[in-house]
Amino acid sequence: MNNATKQISKLFAAMALAGCASYSVAADTIKIAMAGPVTGAVAQYGEMQFVGAKMAIEQINKAGGVNGAQLEGVVYDDACDPKQAVAVANKIVNDGAKFVVGHLCSSSTQPASDIYEDEGILMITPAATSPEITARGYELIFRTIGLDSLQGPTAGNFIADHIKPKNVAVIHDKQQYGEGIASAVKQTLESKGVKVGVFEGINAGDKDFSSLIAKLKQQGIDFVYYGGYHPELGLLLRQSKEKGLDVRFMGPEGVGNKEISAIAGPASEGLLVTLPQSFDQDPKNKALVEAFKAKNEDPSGPFVFPAYAAVQVIAGGIEKAGSTDTAEVAAALRANTFETPTGTLGFDEKGDLKNFNFVVYEWHQDGTKSEAK
Repeated sequence: MNNATKQISKLFAAMALAGCASYSVAADTIKIAMAGPVTGAVAQYGEMQFVGAKMAIEQINKAGGVNGAQLEGVVYDDACDPKQAVAVANKIVNDGAKFVVGHLCSSSTQPASDIYEDEGILMITPAATSPEITARGYELIFRTIGLDSLQGPTAGNFIADHIKPKNVAVIHDKQQYGEGIASAVKQTLESKGVKVGVFEGINAGDKDFSSLIAKLKQQGIDFVYYGGYHPELGLLLRQSKEKGLDVRFMGPEGVGNKEISAIAGPASEGLLVTLPQSFDQDPKNKALVEAFKAKNEDPSGPFVFPAYAAVQVIAGGIEKAGSTDTAEVAAALRANTFETPTGTLGFDEKGDLKNFNFVVYEWHQDGTKSEAK
């Protein structure tokens, strides 16, 4: 090895010790990992997240990038599985990304966020709503969606004040997200004097709900709240209608997917769903909506705009910090507000939005929705 080669080797060794990834050394790209389900039962939600994040990256790059650097988005598939999410998080660490938009499912987001916090990676989830994710006081974990501690009471209060049932069943899928929001709904209902006659879980992936439906009929249930995702609720809706359980159902944003209409058919008509407001209907977002439609992409999904906003906030944080150092960017996120298509966003010390509203919608069998009255 000659002297010149030795000097080059020393230079690269110093760069490695300093933790310099190739994109940051070149200062021409900033890698943003986009983590969520590409495969699995809730891949439709992952697609919403990726569509929103990719559009933000594209538009920011067209406008000149961030502090002279271009954003590079890389998709990682966690299949909404906690173990796979941990593997994805470790791969993101090894790939040198310092910013993550994701994950989507709360049960995947929480273990992945442990790794990101330890490794100095800043994560913004546009979809995971479990309060536990940000309750641990982490410095680098944020979200651009509301919490189940807000969504649950929104649902519970609507049920108590507008539906006024006599005997409610609250069902969940035994997962962090589903059981968490179901518990929040149950607590709200009981605080308002509404009887919760049945509170129990099913298993994610279950196909036959005959015994549960029989129990609901036997117990005289006149309203059902379901905490979980659309594949199970779609089947529960359809089978309930077939077996003569004539009650109204409600669920969280995890069921607000056009696929539920494909699964449940006419039984999905009148389903109540709590969702982020329809940002695609806001007149100020008309140009952005047209940009999505020009690419044959659907801007109406609940996680599209929050994912777009997550990228925008990362870019804004880097600009305000004047650095890609994630601790400095995190400090900038807490110290500033950011104008996004989902509104003016500001973060509290936990990394949660200071203001966010869930809206109750009525679902229709053609896959559309209207605000519930």
